[in-house]
Amino acid sequence: MNILTRTCITVAGIALLAGCGGTHDGSDTPFFTTRGIVLSWDDVKDPDRLDWVALADSAGVNTLSIYCSEATKQTPEYRTFVNRCAEHDIAIEFQEHAMAELLPRAIYDEHPEYFRMDEQGNRVSDYNCCPSSSEALEIIAANAKRRAEKYPPTNHKYYFWLDDGGKKCYCEKCRHLNDSDQALLIENRIMQALREVDDKAMLAHLSYHNTLEAPTSVRPVDGIFLEFAPFYRTWERPLDEHNARREGMQITHGEYLDALEANLKVFPAATAQVLEYWMDISLVSGWKKPAKELTWHGDVFRSDIATYARLGIRSITAYAIYLDADYVDTYRDISFVHDYGKVLYEYRPPQQK
Repeated sequence: MNILTRTCITVAGIALLAGCGGTHDGSDTPFFTTRGIVLSWDDVKDPDRLDWVALADSAGVNTLSIYCSEATKQTPEYRTFVNRCAEHDIAIEFQEHAMAELLPRAIYDEHPEYFRMDEQGNRVSDYNCCPSSSEALEIIAANAKRRAEKYPPTNHKYYFWLDDGGKKCYCEKCRHLNDSDQALLIENRIMQALREVDDKAMLAHLSYHNTLEAPTSVRPVDGIFLEFAPFYRTWERPLDEHNARREGMQITHGEYLDALEANLKVFPAATAQVLEYWMDISLVSGWKKPAKELTWHGDVFRSDIATYARLGIRSITAYAIYLDADYVDTYRDISFVHDYGKVLYEYRPPQQK
């Protein structure tokens, strides 16, 4: 028998499937409509040892974002995983940095004008693109469209994030735009292409790192939704503790909340989504295996989702990279997955209780 079956089992006296046996009675509609987890294929590829579909289903998680290669997506194992998710009404999506794929760096020598200009006036292929290059945007949009046709998410949500920590373009046409404005120029063009193949398509604007500041000059087209990712916060203290900050980091929780509220003046709260790191074992482990054990701060998590709910946000997703079969064999207790899913499923704003 695998570590997770459709019946309740315990490990070291802890009920891993705390949600099974009818915890979710469906008597009313959950406030958080998206209750997601971001994983890699390595985390889910061994269902005989760790059955992520059964785990997500029992926890009330209704969305899984799976990072994997195109070759993996063509395997029978991947198709079986996707089909099982569909049987349990679990949406599949793909959240990842994609700019290097959408605008291949190999074309830089022939078309340096497609790529960003640095502060010294040099065209460089290190990050992103020149958002004022219509030719670059056409290539990006065409490649995004092809990828959407080949591997569509089952919930119509698309994620073509810019390069991780990527810098903006400083050419004459772009330099006056902040990082978020430049991102929106790209995203608005991608959105138009996506609607050609999916009339329900939505595209994430990732508010993270350089794009934390709200756009000031460019407005999102219909279908662009905010995805807020407070990567540099501390998860040992709630987000609503305004003076809290992670050791070694400058940004405070209050500054994060100010940025979120500024973004919600540009993007609708009704479609906004949070991307959090409460369960991100890869972050705790410094992105190196063997994985370290996660310390689950359930009180912080509960406070945080109440904070997000007060701002009208109804979609929550969180990284749980490195939560694979080896992690379960080593540490046994993954009850925090059920705490995460169950609390999100059952949460109601005070006025709804």
